[in-house]
Amino acid sequence: MSAAQPQRGWIGIVGLLIALVIVALLAQTLLKTYGLLPGSDAAVEAGPRSVGAVGPAPTDATVASPAAAPIERARGVERQLQRDAQDLARRIDESAKLPAKAGFF
Repeated sequence: MSAAQPQRGWIGIVGLLIALVIVALLAQTLLKTYGLLPGSDAAVEAGPRSVGAVGPAPTDATVASPAAAPIERARGVERQLQRDAQDLARRIDESAKLPAKAGFF
């Protein structure tokens, strides 16, 4: 056995640790850029991207919130389907009441 043979394992481990440090530094820079880590970076210094004041968007009462219980969302879908069916039935009834136009067929 030569003297270099037992050293091969340590060299590999040191190489892996260096690669891990490089990846960690790149990840830290990326997270700071996206504003997920505290620190000064381009995304943090840029500020808001709009001209006016930014506030919460108005909530739409017709749309179920993602936090609503699934049974409530199902009931909302059922109500909408019933309204659509009633609207369709009303339109069919109205079209049946109209006099047939001559020369259509």
